[in-house]
Amino acid sequence: MIDEHTQLVGLIGWPVEYSLSPVMHNAAFAALEMNWCYLPLPVPPQRVEAAVSGLAAFGFRGANVTIPHKRAVFSALSSLSPQAEALGAVNTLLIEQGDDRAIVGENTDAAGFLAALSGEGLAVAGRRALVVGAGGAARAVVYALVENGAHTVVILNRSIKRAHELVERFRGNAQRARLRAAALNGPNLVLLSEDGDLLVNATPVGMRPNVDRSIWPAEIPIPFHLTVFDLVYNPYQTRLLQQTRAAGARAISGLEMLVQQGARSFELWTNRQAPIDVMREACVQHLAYQAEGER
Repeated sequence: MIDEHTQLVGLIGWPVEYSLSPVMHNAAFAALEMNWCYLPLPVPPQRVEAAVSGLAAFGFRGANVTIPHKRAVFSALSSLSPQAEALGAVNTLLIEQGDDRAIVGENTDAAGFLAALSGEGLAVAGRRALVVGAGGAARAVVYALVENGAHTVVILNRSIKRAHELVERFRGNAQRARLRAAALNGPNLVLLSEDGDLLVNATPVGMRPNVDRSIWPAEIPIPFHLTVFDLVYNPYQTRLLQQTRAAGARAISGLEMLVQQGARSFELWTNRQAPIDVMREACVQHLAYQAEGER
């Protein structure tokens, strides 16, 4: 029950009704018997700055930020973490509890991506990676890869111009990693995957309701040696992951990155270790319930 002692956090976005963040964070608070509550906070684009300032005024401890506000919140912040500055995007707000209620912008996406790989026993160093997409999710993935010693990172996108822009953004960060751009099409993806270790889908292709779509050509098996990480988490078993498992290759669900980045937000707000298994299970059950309701 919410009372005068309840600590509040939430999710700023437009829209927010499909997010799993309230499900996993409220499950975590319940498991740890914490008097905290995570609220969905739909905020139209023209009210972002006022909404962020209002969170501090109402005593919120923090918030997550989702599309389309990950850059729009900048004007309302007191400071940015190095990761948020490097990525040009914020996904977590930490509201300090001093008199000035300073609001710090953080980004936990890259850390969440790395933790998801680590959980599968996969290190980044020395890997040859293919990243499909050039948007915000791709930025976090490329940043994580080049900062952690990937050997090669190829960015594939339908707009080759945007792929080149992403290469240029992180070229200065790369020490040993070789960055390059390529046009996204079936033949290119298949050819480049022959020498790759890791394929990351950082596009919305395959997301509900378009569950039959995939970035990989239907008639060609995915190489057995490839690890495929699909950042799409709804549905839990995307068409791309089904293709991957059918070929006997390793598949990683986007739900792992969602949970891991959420766990880091949780720990920033609460200074407590996140119950990751509880958070993951809450999401899996919610997705299963949602899928059952659509049958």
